[in-house]
Amino acid sequence: MTTLAQPVNTKSYSENVLNYSWYVLGLLTMVYALNFLDRTLIYILFTPIKKELALSDLQLALLGSTSFVIFYTLLGIPFGRLADRTIRKNLIAIGLTIWSLFSGLTGYAESFWGIFLCRVMVGVGEATLGPAALSLLSDFFPVRMRATVQAIYSAGIPLGGGVAFFLGGWIGDSLGWRWAFYLLGFPGLLVALFVFLLKEPIRGQTEKNVVAYQSGDWKRLLSSKALRFHHIGYALFSLAGYSLTIWGPSFFSRVHGLSITTIGLLAGILSIIGGVPGTILGGYASDWFRKKGPGGRMRFTAYGAICCIPLWLLLLYSNNIILLIGANLFLLGAGLIWLGPAAADVHDIAGPQLRGLGIGVYFFTVNIIGYGFGPPIVGKINDLMSVSTTPSQMKYSLLICPLACALSALFLWLGSKTMEKEGALN
Repeated sequence: MTTLAQPVNTKSYSENVLNYSWYVLGLLTMVYALNFLDRTLIYILFTPIKKELALSDLQLALLGSTSFVIFYTLLGIPFGRLADRTIRKNLIAIGLTIWSLFSGLTGYAESFWGIFLCRVMVGVGEATLGPAALSLLSDFFPVRMRATVQAIYSAGIPLGGGVAFFLGGWIGDSLGWRWAFYLLGFPGLLVALFVFLLKEPIRGQTEKNVVAYQSGDWKRLLSSKALRFHHIGYALFSLAGYSLTIWGPSFFSRVHGLSITTIGLLAGILSIIGGVPGTILGGYASDWFRKKGPGGRMRFTAYGAICCIPLWLLLLYSNNIILLIGANLFLLGAGLIWLGPAAADVHDIAGPQLRGLGIGVYFFTVNIIGYGFGPPIVGKINDLMSVSTTPSQMKYSLLICPLACALSALFLWLGSKTMEKEGALN
């Protein structure tokens, strides 16, 4: 059963719709930035939290990834299905309210389990966003712009992460880690009001082949071999990216002796000047590759995964601060080019009737591997190698990241070839 608010209706995809569409894109990008701000804020605060609560690296990894991922991944699929059947902007507004509230409440936690519970609820709230927001954007912009638009939206990742590192590090050093959660978590409650006031578009209004999408049988998603390669390839790509986000600050603090404030400043600046352009240009470039054939986007991101391998090795084994900053900058850019293309390909294959569910399954796979398994494995290896007492050993535990990039490139290349054979609906 589908219940919709008053739709944004037009004779065609005309300029008056386009103007409002850019407003929606801007607001949802801000929401996604808040999403990643609240998700990644804890990483820059690992050091003071570890010191105050006497936590191990494995416990930090559980707080940074597993606690969040438990319900973020499990609820992504049912929330994706809900996004196909209900008012999407309301779903986003409710989720934003939940995750902002519990992000702020993290500052009141007095134990590992207190933070764990708050992180679980942040994951519950954030699980509503991806399927609903990406589905909305596909109904506001034409197919030819799909990867570009979704890449602009995905630029909220480095933007939110950059703000979290920059302000989180500064507030954490100046006022304490608890105040970072108070001041950066609760403001999302106000933004939720603006999301609630958005208009809901007509589903599929921008599709060229609407008739081809009438089937809502979810089994179609399981029949695509290209989609399976797609999910595995991007899950491995995300494992490397999430590990950099989660363990990068600790790596620079332990191995190179940088302060939290310095790391926060550098990470914030590099995320914004490297990650934001990389994400947006990745979407634009992949749309160009898509013109060459249905598998063009995955072929493009396979090249990006290969480029990340030498950047990772340089980051791990160089002691030159200029080279380290440069490697980090380009790694943030190259490591995020896949965000727009990945979502766009899912939407092309799934169609408007299964778009939310398709994104939910995609998010589940990517996050359960990239977030749920990757960072805790690194944390456990850190503990086994006594990284706390021998920080240089962290260079070896993070070798999992360039290896993941190599495997990602392989699966994405296979996916591009398979998608050429299967074809695409648009």
